[in-house]
Amino acid sequence: MSAAPSADFVAALNEYQPLLRRVARLYCQDADDRQDLFQEMVLQLWRAWPRYVPQPGAKLSTWLYRIALNVAISNLRQRSRRPAPGELGAEALAVALAPEAGPDAEDRAALYRAIDQLSEVDKAFILLYLEDRPYDEMADILGITQNNVRVKMHRVQEKLRQLLPLATR
Repeated sequence: MSAAPSADFVAALNEYQPLLRRVARLYCQDADDRQDLFQEMVLQLWRAWPRYVPQPGAKLSTWLYRIALNVAISNLRQRSRRPAPGELGAEALAVALAPEAGPDAEDRAALYRAIDQLSEVDKAFILLYLEDRPYDEMADILGITQNNVRVKMHRVQEKLRQLLPLATR
């Protein structure tokens, strides 16, 4: 890959970097894995950028979400096929298990624990919901109808309601 990224790609990447990092956070618990996933998303976006043609009424974020979610789901499937690494030492484990700091950290941690129990597809719905994406944009990103989005979103929300009391224990 010898060509330097275009200025418009870099501008888009700067604008939507938080979106990519949130996708990575939902699909990777480990900070190093999150960074690897983020880098893979950027690489795949860069490869696809020359083929990106803005459509009237379509948002760039829709296209970015679609690629980011596809990369995240593919990455998750690859990781599930790899053998698990050995155990962490006691000191490293204590650092890894340290609670997140800040306001609402407990609630946020409980929400992430519940989301972690969802399927990879259900996680995509929740991510888009938490990002306040309208159903029509969700449908475009996920490649399904708006009615299907509504039905699936309702089911995913019900699953989360059931899981949240369990995640706070």
